[in-house]
Amino acid sequence: MKLTYYGHSTVEIQTGGKTLLFDPFITPNELAKHIDVNSLKPDYILVSHGHGDHVADLIPIQQQSGAQVICIAEIAGWLGNKGIDNAHGMNIGGNFNFDFGRVKMVYALHSSSMPDGSYGGVPAGFVIYAEGKKIYFAGDTALTYDMKLLAEEELDWAILPIGDNYTMGIDDAIKATDFIACKNVIGVHYDTFPAIKIDQEDAKAKFLKAGLNLKLPAIGESLDL
Repeated sequence: MKLTYYGHSTVEIQTGGKTLLFDPFITPNELAKHIDVNSLKPDYILVSHGHGDHVADLIPIQQQSGAQVICIAEIAGWLGNKGIDNAHGMNIGGNFNFDFGRVKMVYALHSSSMPDGSYGGVPAGFVIYAEGKKIYFAGDTALTYDMKLLAEEELDWAILPIGDNYTMGIDDAIKATDFIACKNVIGVHYDTFPAIKIDQEDAKAKFLKAGLNLKLPAIGESLDL
């Protein structure tokens, strides 16, 4: 299983011969200008919520790849109104088996609306069960006690926002690792905008002091999970 980071909250996971792309926001991101969006051909696109910094490249990438979109039911409906019918709508707490593994949609504490102002349902996170591993993609979220429900999952990795202001910051993300009982973290949703810039070395030091394994891959860098 391989993860590639494309900046902000956009990650790609290759598993079981399939490619999963999460929250595609690349072309508006100056930090990711070296990424060739036209080369991305995912089999699935997973969308945590409707904000522009998570769906900016959703429609173009879906159209060029034919990917199935996995998202909250209201976003699936919004896509249908845009002429995209290849969407699998879910809701919080639901599970579904796909050809690469199982997906569970879980709670995220945030807000959500589509770029055109229409209703985007509620924000969500995902737990991916594939290749015998369990990966938590938190989406945009604050620290919430609902995360404690994930401790029983025995997660292998957690992809957590750490940029603060709009989501959890570093300190709350460290608390979240205790709630979800996962020591391996990939940090996302930081540095893209002035309000979410972080001191990366400070973040690494704080996670290390807490006995945690924090990865902050460079944009375009891949990791084996």
